[in-house]
Amino acid sequence: MDVTARIRAARWADKDKVAALIADALHPDPLAAWLVPEATHRRRILTDVAAIWVEHAMFYGDTHVTDDLNAAAVGFHRYRSIPPPANYRSRLADAAGDHAERFEILDGLLSARRPTEPHYHLAFLAVAPAAQRQGIGAAMLAHHRDRLDRVDLPSWTDATGEGQDIYTRYGYTPQEAIRLPDGPAVAPMRRTPTSGSHRPDAVSAAGGSQARGLGV
Repeated sequence: MDVTARIRAARWADKDKVAALIADALHPDPLAAWLVPEATHRRRILTDVAAIWVEHAMFYGDTHVTDDLNAAAVGFHRYRSIPPPANYRSRLADAAGDHAERFEILDGLLSARRPTEPHYHLAFLAVAPAAQRQGIGAAMLAHHRDRLDRVDLPSWTDATGEGQDIYTRYGYTPQEAIRLPDGPAVAPMRRTPTSGSHRPDAVSAAGGSQARGLGV
């Protein structure tokens, strides 16, 4: 399904809604259950942790959203080393409580595999559940791809499950998967910019709905 989405840079006032959107999109994923096994507080904890990273991207990256805030792409400009979020350990403990250790394990495993070359780190790509299967994820990835091709910059993300399929359509190549302890696998994925601005065939509605980068 082809979708024409109005995509813009997020404003500071959008950050809480973007964090909630990420939590809603991630909530059904096995990774979310691994991070927060307790279902009762899962969405709140995912929202609070995502808020730390969305705020951090306002200073060390960028966030793009559809005008209706049904989709968001959050990334970091890793042209050089960037610091962690301010007071990250204490803020993570406040946000995640007893589950903080699992977020730290995920952070450590993903960071260890991230390239040292200058690149753009697509940390989150999220589509609201009610807006999924409409090609919005594909529209966000096309926008993201075109921006990076203009500056000739490689991109890195991490995906689970069906999310890998749509990233592959947009030029990402899966790397060796990371298996979380007693948990799901996460696939790091790298994209090399193309000067010809590759245009994939129309992405199916099913493929466009499930895309979400999971790197933090």
